Amino acid sequence: MMMMTMEGMMDKGVLDDIIRRLLDGKGGKQVQLSEGEIRQLCVNARQIFLSQPNLLEIRAPIRICGQLSHPVSCFIWSWQLAGDIHGQYLDLLRLFEYGGYPPAANYLFLGDYVDRGKQSLETICLLLAFKVRYPDKVFLLRGNHEDAKINRIYGFYDECKRRFNVRLWKIFTDCFNCLPVAALIGDKILCMHGGLSPELQNLDQIKEIQRPTDVPDSGLLCDLLWSDPDSHVQGWGDSDRGVSFTFGPDRVDDFLAKNNLDLICRGHQVVEDGYEFFAKRSLVTIFSAPNYGGEFDNVGALLSVDESLVCSFEILKPLDAKASTSRMKLKKEMQQVRFMSGSELSTSTQPWPKRSPTFTTLEVADSMITVDVIVCNFWVSIENGCIYHLCFLHAAS
Repeated sequence: MMMMTMEGMMDKGVLDDIIRRLLDGKGGKQVQLSEGEIRQLCVNARQIFLSQPNLLEIRAPIRICGQLSHPVSCFIWSWQLAGDIHGQYLDLLRLFEYGGYPPAANYLFLGDYVDRGKQSLETICLLLAFKVRYPDKVFLLRGNHEDAKINRIYGFYDECKRRFNVRLWKIFTDCFNCLPVAALIGDKILCMHGGLSPELQNLDQIKEIQRPTDVPDSGLLCDLLWSDPDSHVQGWGDSDRGVSFTFGPDRVDDFLAKNNLDLICRGHQVVEDGYEFFAKRSLVTIFSAPNYGGEFDNVGALLSVDESLVCSFEILKPLDAKASTSRMKLKKEMQQVRFMSGSELSTSTQPWPKRSPTFTTLEVADSMITVDVIVCNFWVSIENGCIYHLCFLHAAS
């Protein structure tokens, strides 16, 4: 019988053993967890989800500097935001290896943990185990695939039935129905799986969504999990998915202004570079499953947010990626380009020869990616908004 604490939660030693076995599951082999262990993970996680708000309010972390007997060491503690995983368990393990394991690293996942990949059970069990073990370090939002109507069709139901039984799938469904649907980081960055809704005017509406709940076919909750940005749309448009809407840059600008926000971070769509900006960098799509489903030639991405709400991207390449071309080398150089939440970096002027303000550091990065250049020497001082040194060469054909 599984050990439980007086509060009815799983014993930390039991959780640590489950996590250890799951982390050992490399090489694509199935991890052997018992039905009872998985059931308890779901029940415990469900309790925690309901004890926390539907709109998670997450403080941006602090910078910790250790004054030691040897030279000073500085560590940047930041939140890591991950997009869709879709049962690609080996890539999830690589993501933790790259970004760090809880509790040393904090994570917010944007949904879509199951379906399509070969190991949805291992994927969701590891995430639930980390959530139960470190409830204030790991946060999971609901995606449109954390819905019985969807994962009944796209693979998770079949995996549960093949490896265990339908009863266990129903227990997962009860757990998924309690997941929070949005998170607010530092009062400025709003995160959800899908996007905006015509019904969404303020954040209090998200807080008022009742749980547990199925995902309806329309309305606010449906849109938060299903809607997509579309640069060709003004206002709201019909979605090719047959569910929810698309929204234009004007809807993003309007919503951010009305709610005093700087950035929307969402998942839901595969993007080639793992992340993709929209509406003049007011919205970013994050997708964390590289070589998605074995059919897309995409990389995965992880978004880090530090205590100043400065964001940076980490790139997760496919396991079978070939040797980097000149363009991929460039993108590797540029993947750490940072952007400041709330404002564009100020325009830059050359100290000599004297010119009018010309471009921002972000525009430099975009330009170099566009023309296929390799950075040979890219040293930037943003004191007084000046670029002091910039040298680059065209990539070899």
